[in-house]
Amino acid sequence: MVGIILASHGKFADGILQSGSMIFGDQDNVESVILLPNEGPDDIRLKMENAIGRMDNKDEILFLVDMWGGTPFNQANKLVTENGGKWAIVTGLNLPMLIEAYASRLSMYTAHDIAKHILSESRSGIKILPEELEQKIEKKQSSTTKVDDSLNTGKRISYVLARIDTRLLHGQVATSWTKSVNPTRIIVVSDNVSKDDLRKKMIEQAAPPGVKAHVVPISKMAQVDKDTRFGNTRAMLLFESPEDALRAVESGIDIKEINLGSIAHSIGKVVVNRAIAMGKDDVKAIEKLISLGIKFNVKKVPSDSGENIDNLLKKAKSELSNN
Repeated sequence: MVGIILASHGKFADGILQSGSMIFGDQDNVESVILLPNEGPDDIRLKMENAIGRMDNKDEILFLVDMWGGTPFNQANKLVTENGGKWAIVTGLNLPMLIEAYASRLSMYTAHDIAKHILSESRSGIKILPEELEQKIEKKQSSTTKVDDSLNTGKRISYVLARIDTRLLHGQVATSWTKSVNPTRIIVVSDNVSKDDLRKKMIEQAAPPGVKAHVVPISKMAQVDKDTRFGNTRAMLLFESPEDALRAVESGIDIKEINLGSIAHSIGKVVVNRAIAMGKDDVKAIEKLISLGIKFNVKKVPSDSGENIDNLLKKAKSELSNN
């Protein structure tokens, strides 16, 4: 696996390492090195050398650096040159770049390949609101043709992920889950959100590059489920609550498995793990879904080991009975 070193002026590299872990999970062979105000070039070079020494594969090292021409870049550049050119540097470190680097390591095995790949992703992560301020640049599609996923194929829509998450479309979903299941569309299925124009707009704007986001009521999703015009669509469904997911299944939406990501705490709910709180209605809905043959996996991000849904339900019922 390619080793990744994050390097910056100040504690930026430490912070973005933590941010990356929140979204993609903890990663092996990743180190952060920082240049503090009272330190010089030799100090950060020594930190880089020590970080390289802790990597499993010292032949393939990728430096993600905050800016071109600064001391962290200059010292990384010296190390790359001294190593004979197999290592690589990408500057302008941002969170989309880091997440893409993590995902790319699963299928790419050289620092050069990952460096070339993540450049466009880090650029596309820079956006402007209001959108009218952003200069629209026409990009030529060299070797790929955009697929129309709304052609009548005689097949029904396929679901690559159905997830219950109170926060709906956020960083963990837009990055790690999207990279993991590769949807063409993200569909928030919610009667409440479909009536809220502001929330709808924010969800549509939060879609990751290359993926469309929509918000539809449950009844509309039930119609789409049976419409053969969407046979090429790979959909990620997001539900705000177990109750919404149950209504969707009972309306005929062909879901086989549900990922339980988060349920926010509120009055009447008890905390069952770091991301999930359940009330009596949540427990009832999840148990009903299980009785209908729906399988559950409990993970915040794909790299999590997962928890047993029966244990969480047991804990919730025990604590709710004591309240």
